[in-house]
Amino acid sequence: MNPPARTPKQRKQDTLDRLAHDVDAWVATADVEGDTPYLVPLSYLWDGETLLVATPGASPTGRNLRASGKVRLGIGPTRDVVIVEGTVQALEPAELPEGVADAFAAKTEFDPRRLSTAYLYFRITPQRVQAWREADELSGRDLMRDGAWLVPD
Repeated sequence: MNPPARTPKQRKQDTLDRLAHDVDAWVATADVEGDTPYLVPLSYLWDGETLLVATPGASPTGRNLRASGKVRLGIGPTRDVVIVEGTVQALEPAELPEGVADAFAAKTEFDPRRLSTAYLYFRITPQRVQAWREADELSGRDLMRDGAWLVPD
């Protein structure tokens, strides 16, 4: 038997907990010329307001993120998913504030600064956040729209 649907406040708290504690997301991008979708798993760091991912700048994901400035992430299992749509800012490793690359490496157990391939970091600012477990949570799954939380703290 499935648990009862969560209140909006509980769903938001569970979403914030997932963002803070999970490490990996499915990252979906599309190229701006052909709208060809591209989906890859990437590790991320959540700072309470934005997500940070890293991928080679020359990869399809890196090219798509720079060209479109948009991304969609899926975090968690299909029966407890968080979907984040966001805007993207590309950053060279040297452009990160002090300590952020170290925090990323510690959380994800991956440090792209140590690789010979040229990686970029991408700061993702959520514009829309949805979360649901089962069909009984599809109604009200929007927790953020236009970058503003719909559910108060």
